[in-house]
Amino acid sequence: MVQNSFISVILQEEKEETKGSVEFQVFSFTNKIRRLTSHLELHKKDFLSQRGLKRILGKRQRLLAYLSKKNRVRYKKLISQLNIREPKTR
Repeated sequence: MVQNSFISVILQEEKEETKGSVEFQVFSFTNKIRRLTSHLELHKKDFLSQRGLKRILGKRQRLLAYLSKKNRVRYKKLISQLNIREPKTR
């Protein structure tokens, strides 16, 4: 498993903020998602981990939807820092 690919950029900035903030929760969910994805590449038939991954993806999606409704600037900053969304090209 590759653990160096996890994000540690926001961790230094979040020391003074609470760990219950939306940004920190999305950050921790993103780390869990990346860890589970690398695990599932090795163990394709681990269905319980697949279920857990889907739950975490749903939670992160709901948090991002909430943040985009409440504060669009913080949402865009978080998306660019974590690099989790592809820009729409039409």
